[in-house]
Amino acid sequence: MHSIPQSLLGCSPALKRSHSDVLGCSAFQACSSEEDKENEPFEFKKPTRPASRSSLRDSPLDGEQDTSAQRQKSASGFMNDEEMPFGMASLWTAPLVMKTRQETQGQALVEAPLSSPTEIENILDSDPRDLIGDFSKGYLFHTVDGKHQDLKYIDPEMMVAVLNGSFARFIKECMIIDCRYPYEYEGGHIKGAVNLHMEEDVEDFLLKKPIVSPDHRRVIVVFHCEFSSERGPRMCRFVRERDRLGNEYPNLHYPELYVLKGGYKDFFLKCRSYCEPQAYRPMHHEDFREDLRKFRTKSRTWAGEKSKRELYSRLKKL
Repeated sequence: MHSIPQSLLGCSPALKRSHSDVLGCSAFQACSSEEDKENEPFEFKKPTRPASRSSLRDSPLDGEQDTSAQRQKSASGFMNDEEMPFGMASLWTAPLVMKTRQETQGQALVEAPLSSPTEIENILDSDPRDLIGDFSKGYLFHTVDGKHQDLKYIDPEMMVAVLNGSFARFIKECMIIDCRYPYEYEGGHIKGAVNLHMEEDVEDFLLKKPIVSPDHRRVIVVFHCEFSSERGPRMCRFVRERDRLGNEYPNLHYPELYVLKGGYKDFFLKCRSYCEPQAYRPMHHEDFREDLRKFRTKSRTWAGEKSKRELYSRLKKL
């Protein structure tokens, strides 16, 4: 295309008609200079039976005669007929079919309508508006990057703003679920936090009698453990999974879930005055090795029994 003279491009019929003329009009019309845009995407549409030069001269349409004469004149200036390669004559006479940017960019939108919930969720999950779990609204709290990309994290400063009532008019209730073991919780925890380290306890607490907001204010749950690395994120995912199973998609009892980044350790270091007692007891404390062994064994036993129950439930459905 770089070898075609500029005068030839200016004589193309496709650049002298609107998009509607290409679809439904047989006669070419003069177009404004705005329509002759540079670098517009186009493609050659070769007719099944190339038109001869004589048929173009015999055409009753004056507009086509003028255009064909100009095109033939430009072609003769470019190369002689006897030097023209085979098929080149049809190239000069073939109409150019323009593709607008809107058509090019919107090709993916002309596909069959989406009906699968998975397809809908995949699209909405990538929505730049960042909607909460039931896709009804955006997240209320400012979030930060965390270890697990599928979860929403807030920093200790945002947690303090919630505790100070900065979002009171938007929130019916904000529950803080401390997923650490009881001896860790007793050694210091965030004011108002509830200690639930077992999945069955969290399910009973949140989902047996879900909190309902009659005035459409938000019900928010924040999870954390010592570092918010494993136990807190795992509990957050568990609640979302059980909530999905108990509701018709995409409805949820708790669509807005967060994880406290850095866990209790970071919160204690930055916001000690919001802890009670104002202390921090790590999971691997020397004085509580036996407690750690006991709670870990209990958690693993319950997890094993849970897996057996789920397997038995699946077999019953077969």
